[in-house]
Amino acid sequence: MRRPAALLAALVAAALTLIAPHAHAAQATGTATRLYTPPANPDAYRQILRLAQQGDYRDAAGLLAMTRTPQAVWYGDQTPAEVEADIRETVRDAARDRALPVLALYDIPGRDCSQYSAGGAANTAEYKAWIDAVARGIGRRDALVVLEPDSLALLPSDCGQDDAQGTLTAARYAETAYAVHTLEPLAATRVYLDTGHPAWHSVNSIVPRLINGGIADATGFFTNVSNYQTDDANAWYGKLISSCLAYAASGGDPAACPNQWWPRPDAQSWLDANVQATPETMKHFVTDTSRNGQGPWTPPAGKYTDAQDWCNPPARGLGARPTTSPGDPLQDARLWVKIPGESDGLCLRGTPGPEDPERGTVDPAAGAWFPDMALELVRNAVPPLTP
Repeated sequence: MRRPAALLAALVAAALTLIAPHAHAAQATGTATRLYTPPANPDAYRQILRLAQQGDYRDAAGLLAMTRTPQAVWYGDQTPAEVEADIRETVRDAARDRALPVLALYDIPGRDCSQYSAGGAANTAEYKAWIDAVARGIGRRDALVVLEPDSLALLPSDCGQDDAQGTLTAARYAETAYAVHTLEPLAATRVYLDTGHPAWHSVNSIVPRLINGGIADATGFFTNVSNYQTDDANAWYGKLISSCLAYAASGGDPAACPNQWWPRPDAQSWLDANVQATPETMKHFVTDTSRNGQGPWTPPAGKYTDAQDWCNPPARGLGARPTTSPGDPLQDARLWVKIPGESDGLCLRGTPGPEDPERGTVDPAAGAWFPDMALELVRNAVPPLTP
């Protein structure tokens, strides 16, 4: 066993190595594609060093392991010139590591109903110019694109921000379809569209949105980004959506499809009778497992008027490690899309605030490093990160 001083030196050296210009990719096993690991949030490195200096070697090692796990790289709010240059650097760096980068694009107009993660392009024309720049940045290199989380699960019409004619919602569909038509034809790019997660929209609700948003020309869809639903729930939801899309493509009405709340034997019987497509011809999906190791949080009954169970919930854990061989013929990958350790925003849970009543602290702004939550995710990881 290493002595503490030697372990401290090793941890510090490893952390400093991570801060170097080039990132490292974690090697997947079996036939899985190697996934890219970008540089972590600088505050993650600072927390690792601080923990090591305090003698908390186990937590420091756990956080270090978390930062060295493949994760998505997020883009939004940059100018077209900036995003083109940034993405070009990422895909080149990934190519040097012989790894596949996961690019989360997050610049849709009216993003997040102008709430916690508000921002994005000002209008459709700006968004199209931004997507064109993304395409130039990717070029002919490999890329897996997670296109606009919440773009289809949270339409302008869901936010009360649209007019009676549905102008902004129609624009949203046109924007996602434009992104698909621009990015999917690139030489080595796969695009996946938004479905929210299985505790949100029914299959019958989300499938028409996918169709309107351009799923016909995309590789597939994603589920559970920035959420906590279990692997089993996500896999079943993905299977039902893929099957319903196949049913609709053959002329069926998505309203007739089984949804995630049907008894599973009944749903499977319906699929057996109504969907003849094979997995090779169906739309595939990817799942975010970055924070679902403990599953979703169940708020205390009757305690909050708006529990915000998605917002920095306590005692969650990292989920299954990323892989492009999850063992499901319809599931292309398990990914860490949401960056574990970064805050979901200021969570007030229906109270006046400013503290999160579940944590007794003021939560960091969306996207900022949240040291307490980062440690929770590491300590509660399933499977564990460190022995």
